[in-house]
Amino acid sequence: MPSGPFEPPFDQFLATAEQVARDRPDVDPDMAREVFEEAAVLLYNGLALEGLDEHDARSVVDGLCADLVGEDPGSAVRARTRATLPDPGDLHDPRGVAAAYEVATRILQL
Repeated sequence: MPSGPFEPPFDQFLATAEQVARDRPDVDPDMAREVFEEAAVLLYNGLALEGLDEHDARSVVDGLCADLVGEDPGSAVRARTRATLPDPGDLHDPRGVAAAYEVATRILQL
């Protein structure tokens, strides 16, 4: 992953860090950026989204970003993983998405 701006869908991690810093005055913007950049790099290097098409990869990143800003990110991501197969919505590869969430929980140690 280049050190400059992240490519989609990983760019959403930085957008989420910026949004969290704006929404929560107690959050240090540099720290939020650092945490979400690290998550993006770990998931990129860990090939967590490998094999997913652009739509499903974006869906996984969006779900992770939503869950990582909550009170209990690990529980949130695990719940999202379990809900993916019975309620896939518009996902193209629900099994691949569920697997990506599982890999993400391991990579991010959630």
